[in-house]
Amino acid sequence: MKKIVLAVFMAAMALSLSAQINFREGGFAEALEAAKSENKLVFMDCYTSWCGPCKLMASKEFVQEKAGEYFNPRFVSVKIDMEKGEGVELRKRYDVNAYPTLLVLNVKGELLCRHAGYLLSLIHISEPTRRYAI
Repeated sequence: MKKIVLAVFMAAMALSLSAQINFREGGFAEALEAAKSENKLVFMDCYTSWCGPCKLMASKEFVQEKAGEYFNPRFVSVKIDMEKGEGVELRKRYDVNAYPTLLVLNVKGELLCRHAGYLLSLIHISEPTRRYAI
């Protein structure tokens, strides 16, 4: 009986994880390389550890099933803290001055779309990118 309960729990966890945006581990260069090899764009969440709206986006918007269904097949998604490591240089490169800032980039790292601030429907950030070839 314990094994059945554990199996059901694990299956439920797997389904909930696949229903959200899958942010990749690794850095910016790895995201660009993955996007190139998978023929996708890059979605970058530019955040800070102290940003309240960033935390809300992570807990309310990025976990929505419709966001995962839309973003996962089209984007290599990555979260980068703009105050640590490579984030400091990326903040300058992409002129990130407000948090959260959501960027859509091509495989060369060229900016296609930007949104600063909380966004209720993530699908809107991708609208302008539909005209770009990957």
